[in-house]
Amino acid sequence: MEETKTFKDLTKEVIERGICGKCGGCISFCSAGELNALEMGENDLPRYINEDNCQKCGICYLICPQTDTLNAELQEKFGWKPPTGYYQRITSAQTTNKEIMTVCTDGGVVTSLLSYLMERNLINGAVVSKKIGRFARKAIIARTPGELIEAAGSAFSGSLHLEELGGKYTTYTPILSTVKSLEKSYLRDIAVVGTPCQINAIRKMQCLGVLPAHLIKYTIGLFCIENFSFDDFARGRLEKKLDINLEDIVKLNIKDDFIITLTNGVAIHVPLEEIHEVARPACFTCHDFSNEYADISVGGLGSPDGYTTTVLRTKVGAAVYDETLRKGYIRERTFEDVEESRLDKARMLAKIVSFARMKRMRAKERLLELTGGEAIGRKA
Repeated sequence: MEETKTFKDLTKEVIERGICGKCGGCISFCSAGELNALEMGENDLPRYINEDNCQKCGICYLICPQTDTLNAELQEKFGWKPPTGYYQRITSAQTTNKEIMTVCTDGGVVTSLLSYLMERNLINGAVVSKKIGRFARKAIIARTPGELIEAAGSAFSGSLHLEELGGKYTTYTPILSTVKSLEKSYLRDIAVVGTPCQINAIRKMQCLGVLPAHLIKYTIGLFCIENFSFDDFARGRLEKKLDINLEDIVKLNIKDDFIITLTNGVAIHVPLEEIHEVARPACFTCHDFSNEYADISVGGLGSPDGYTTTVLRTKVGAAVYDETLRKGYIRERTFEDVEESRLDKARMLAKIVSFARMKRMRAKERLLELTGGEAIGRKA
């Protein structure tokens, strides 16, 4: 039998190589959690507190989004097919709720899906990220449609300035510690909205039967080319390059490029390669763009402003979407004839495939660069 890989292996293969995503999964779901074996250390990187207390069970290694140990099991379970995973169909939709449309990033489909699930008592909570600054978000458990709308909002308090966040700016929101808290929340039937790496970790947990993953009934996955993380020094360089003050940002979005909307209403389109320097290092080794293991994948890529590109993957996801549509919470983009609709869906899919291949190739090149071609739990 292959020897179980432990946190020591995770340290060598992921943390020391600089590709840890700082999701906190290894800390949150450590089987020796009560024994204080691990902690978040310097720069939010996991480390041993007391190695002797480690149970050497391997859970931390198995659920890490940066290892591929359970990939074969996930691919079989979800019928994965290259290049973007299995899906039933793709569409472009928007919310019918005017309040949601006012605050949403794209078409408000995610908030409307979650609102439908809550109002029909199909879930009694949703793990989402709430904006607390121009870049910063925090994970919360929303329990009402109102809390969902508040989390989706793009407006910021006038008293909340970037410098209040400690000189560290990031668009990434760790959600796994919030998932862990579900054990003590007395909630059942939860939906989770997350990035590809976060949904990947949750699916691994469900595969292994790690609690409380059994409470998660629905997963909505965000398209993700990369998240950003930078300090005051990088902020200065970024502001100089873009000729803007980050204080003037009211909205961020990624479609074909990086879109920055300012307080004066001006939208600045920046080529993705120009902001790679502030991307999180872990993002360069992630090979999933379209959230291939989610029930429903969503993003702005491929749809016009005001609409969400929506990929229905699992039977559960398709059933929820169809009921949300039938009950009038969302509406699909309409066309004059069937051929026009078919061509539009083909264009959406082509863009998703293009970004998926680009991200997969980037990950392969970065992993080869880090390992010299050596296979160490992460396939290139």
